[in-house]
Amino acid sequence: MWVTRTVPLSCCSLSLTAHRCIRALKTIQTDHAAPQLYTTLHRRTCSSVTTPRITTHYTIHPREKDSRWEGVEMERFADEADVVIVGGGPAGLSAAIRLKQLANEQEKELRVCLVEKASQIGAHILSGACLEPTALDELFPDWKERGAPLNTPVTEDVFSILTEKYRIPVPILPGLPMANHGNYIVRLGNFVRWLGEQAEELGVELYPGYAAAEVLFHEDGSVKGIATNDVGIAKDGSPKDVFERGMELHAKVTLFGEGCHGHLAKQLYKQFNLRENCEPQTYAIGLKEVWTIDEKKWRPGRVEHSVGWPLNRNTYGGSFLYHLNEGEPLVALGLVVGLDYSNPYLSPFREFQRWKHHPSVAPTLEGGTRIAYGARALNEGGLQSIPKLTFPGGMLIGCSPGFMNVPKIKGTHTAMKSGMLAAEAIFPKVTAESVDSETAGLHVPEYADSLKNSWIWKELYAVRNIRPSFHNYFGLYGGMVYTGIFYWIFRGKEPWTLKHCGLDAHQLKPAKDCTPIEYPKPDGKISFDLLSSVALSGTNHEGDQPAHLTLRDDSVPVGQNLAIFDGPEQRFCPAGVYEYVPLETGDGMRLQINAQNCVHCKTCDIKDPSQNINWVVPEGGGGPAYNGM
Repeated sequence: MWVTRTVPLSCCSLSLTAHRCIRALKTIQTDHAAPQLYTTLHRRTCSSVTTPRITTHYTIHPREKDSRWEGVEMERFADEADVVIVGGGPAGLSAAIRLKQLANEQEKELRVCLVEKASQIGAHILSGACLEPTALDELFPDWKERGAPLNTPVTEDVFSILTEKYRIPVPILPGLPMANHGNYIVRLGNFVRWLGEQAEELGVELYPGYAAAEVLFHEDGSVKGIATNDVGIAKDGSPKDVFERGMELHAKVTLFGEGCHGHLAKQLYKQFNLRENCEPQTYAIGLKEVWTIDEKKWRPGRVEHSVGWPLNRNTYGGSFLYHLNEGEPLVALGLVVGLDYSNPYLSPFREFQRWKHHPSVAPTLEGGTRIAYGARALNEGGLQSIPKLTFPGGMLIGCSPGFMNVPKIKGTHTAMKSGMLAAEAIFPKVTAESVDSETAGLHVPEYADSLKNSWIWKELYAVRNIRPSFHNYFGLYGGMVYTGIFYWIFRGKEPWTLKHCGLDAHQLKPAKDCTPIEYPKPDGKISFDLLSSVALSGTNHEGDQPAHLTLRDDSVPVGQNLAIFDGPEQRFCPAGVYEYVPLETGDGMRLQINAQNCVHCKTCDIKDPSQNINWVVPEGGGGPAYNGM
């Protein structure tokens, strides 16, 4: 095993050498071909080539055992900051902003560096989104004067149960979590981009296009920082002539705000046993489109939510349709499907396309134009599934540990607040003249205490039983009755806490025990095929790099997933990444991974019944190019 040698740089600024390294990285990262999607032609080409193995990534096949890497320079440049933040979403940016606010107020020098895998801040952000401004009011009381893009206050709030042909209105009683009075319909990517601008004005160093690929540790086991991903690796796992090592960023404290199911957070859970005293996280997939519609049908400020059709009573989920006021007649619409569903034939994407044909939805879209598509996973475990949040040298913030209020369908306000609380907890320690710490990386348990004393904990505690209450014979309807009685009347003060059903990956039934679902063919006007949808996400990855959808064992997809569950990854992936194609010999099937299509939703890593798929970061800058999703 080789040793990676690091060269320490000034803690105040990047050295000239490091700047050269960054410029080289940027050159490699931005020199991308036009987005590629796998069409029938691509499939024919790929299936005609015999590949000895599917996975070529170094996390599965270590370089020290690969003769092609002998003699390759593996030295990494290192730089130091006071705080390093992984992830440029609402939590990470709020933490960065709050740290610099405190530093400026107390006239302290504080270097805060934030790395983000998207090519631009906000380019990987996707949400409904109906924003509750509580945390924003605390972070920037003058956000209106600063020009925050909250242009659409909620004016109408509608909730319904759908049957195949009808819509049954449900009154939104005062105090129920789905009430949206005082909230704003936003394009969350635009809001996050604005947060990035505020952070830069305060002196935060933002590094979009740099994916944090590795957690670094001190000799005492505490977190030292992160390393960004290497670039210039060929699809077969060999080094290209332009190979460049990533950079190391060291810090007193590293905040991990990667979003839902972060790949570094997964490593930290195991390293520090952070999930020892909580339930497994449970998830959903959210699919979203943005449309321009006929102005006569446009009702800016209107919020519509529904449950029921097209999902059956035992499949958790619901839909949304929001009318934005962005200077043109735009609507954002989507479907959320709980990933604890049991039928391997269910396709969340095709359920979404089918939902748009409902008589209460289709008239809004008729004559309109779809302009954007995307998908992402959401945390739905709530209070029961929050892991231990702090460990020596680091902490978890935002949707990484999972602070989403499921019945509200909102997590941005809680993510922001968690980042702010983390900043307030670590600031006194990272700026202290003498560091009082048993480990090289600072351990700040005060963050967890602050969070438990905040409105986040109070809010999540009150709704803790709503999501798991749907696990009953009556499913959706039993859960709604439970919510009506125990939340609306008792406000979540019942003296018990319900449990989830375990890992979502373990909920699928064998295909032989399930009925295949016949989905209608898309009409190209209201509903669409998968590949034309993925094209609207703008997703793109350098084609000549190892697939970042790695398999721990290349034989498992055909031997288990296809044999037992009829290849569910073909259906739960919302981007056409996975497909089973015939072997060139004609005597069987093989799994083909179209990694260029990936929209970074993490669903495959969550729902794979064999837990054989491990999502890791591709080269920085790759992935979707969402514009205000």
